[in-house]
Amino acid sequence: MSDDGPERRFRTLFISDVHLGARGSQTNLLLDFLRVHDADTIYLVGDIIDGWALKSSWHWPQSHNDFVQKLLRKGRKGARIIYVPGNHDEFLRNYYGTHFGGIEVVENAIHTGADGRRYLVIHGDIFDLVVQNAKWLAHVGDKAYDLAIRLNRVVNAFRRWFGVPYWSLSQWAKHKVKNAVNYIGAFEETLAQEARRHGTDGVICGHIHTAAIRDFHGINYMNCGDWVESCTALAEHEDGRFEIITWTDLLKRNLPVPTVAARAA
Repeated sequence: MSDDGPERRFRTLFISDVHLGARGSQTNLLLDFLRVHDADTIYLVGDIIDGWALKSSWHWPQSHNDFVQKLLRKGRKGARIIYVPGNHDEFLRNYYGTHFGGIEVVENAIHTGADGRRYLVIHGDIFDLVVQNAKWLAHVGDKAYDLAIRLNRVVNAFRRWFGVPYWSLSQWAKHKVKNAVNYIGAFEETLAQEARRHGTDGVICGHIHTAAIRDFHGINYMNCGDWVESCTALAEHEDGRFEIITWTDLLKRNLPVPTVAARAA
């Protein structure tokens, strides 16, 4: 758990859908990512802890503790950490306005970029009709999703054996099934409309495990992705430019990482 070594520093990092407590959480890859990436501000955009999975069966390996300790250590070193709970960690919605080890828990946030543009930061589940109106169906879907993730681990074990890059079965299915494609499109459009309603220039969210940066008639929609399937984070550069970093690409992970000086306070 050393913090030494090359570091790529950003103005802001956005991480969502880690699902600590779920067997599909790829926390080791996230720890690997955080060892070489840092930021002045880190947003945790919901579903960091999977309360649904923990209620079903307790699963909390050492890597999950290591991730929590890594965040707390970054906070002690000066990073501002803001936690926006989602539906899987909805128990934290009882603690808006409080701090845990320096981590701020808020309902949503307005992030002002380096270029002055303002972004609504929200998990996004409140715009998911299944989660809001048929929670039992959401739980059934969650179990089916869990099965897909387990199958995905088997598939990728064989792919690693043959030296083939990581591939997400569930992400592939999302982009092939028409209803899933329509759902993602509707979700993105709805979140863009919510950003417009708040008078912001864009929205940064999670929830659907599909990383994206899109423009909806002048509103910038950005989704962090997740650390179960795609292993992605959203990063803001010092000039206000955003990019999605995918941490399953072994070639990118093995490249030398430039060190960027910290932004002046």
